[in-house]
Amino acid sequence: MYVVLGASGYIGSKFCNDLHSSGCEVVDVSRKEIDYTNGFVLKEFLKSQNTRFLINAAGYTGKPNVDACELAKADCLMGNAVLPGIIREVCEDLKLSWGHVSSGCIYSGRRPDGAGWKEDDVPNFSFRSPPCSFYSGTKALGEEVLDGAENCYIWRMRIPFNEERSPRNYLQKLLNYDSLLEAENSVSHLDEFVQKCLECFDKEVEPGIFNMTNPGSTTTRQVTAWMHEQGLTNKLFKFFEDEEQFMNKAAKTPRSNCVLDTTKAQKAGIGMRTVGEAMRESMGKMAEASTV
Repeated sequence: MYVVLGASGYIGSKFCNDLHSSGCEVVDVSRKEIDYTNGFVLKEFLKSQNTRFLINAAGYTGKPNVDACELAKADCLMGNAVLPGIIREVCEDLKLSWGHVSSGCIYSGRRPDGAGWKEDDVPNFSFRSPPCSFYSGTKALGEEVLDGAENCYIWRMRIPFNEERSPRNYLQKLLNYDSLLEAENSVSHLDEFVQKCLECFDKEVEPGIFNMTNPGSTTTRQVTAWMHEQGLTNKLFKFFEDEEQFMNKAAKTPRSNCVLDTTKAQKAGIGMRTVGEAMRESMGKMAEASTV
């Protein structure tokens, strides 16, 4: 039996849909139904469900973006840093294997040697290495809380996308924004991310931290060029002159733009398709759907 916390959210609902479609027994849990921030309540619930695996897709991201976290710091801290610790204590007490959806936004840029950030690299976009957004700071704290956790997978996602017309889809966001910031990033195809995370349980991959992004990286201008190439849009995209202009006109807190190394995930057999392949396919499907 799988239990998914944060089942009503963007990522949690995708985990639930994938598990249901695969014929797995799964219990979808939202905080409206069960207060899983209470360790005793969570423990008794998991025992009652004969839980084998737990997936924590709960957290606080802010809507419409991370700027909102600056105005809801208590909720952000609770969802991203305190809650993982509560779940850890419960799962270790019950000897449960579990997975935690984290983020690569705890990094900025590339490593000093020009490579992507690896799983054991110390975050450079966190409260301990400012400046950072409050959201990124809490996600880094969440990983600190889970340092040395037993039977725990920490899955780092970056900028989710797929072919769905969702306001949370990176591709849809680019189509909606008036102006864009040119930056290089790792990205995660949402469906592949979920599939590969679940394979950690099925393949009995050794628990630990995994950068769960599509191999490689892309820039904002490259993505918009692919959009034109795939016939998704004819929009003439506008760009900010630089990050300073972006911060002055469109943002309240610094953004993480970074590249992650995916070697560990690939060697473990849970690697994804390349960025270009996954993005162009998603754009093609979006274009097809818009003409139906």
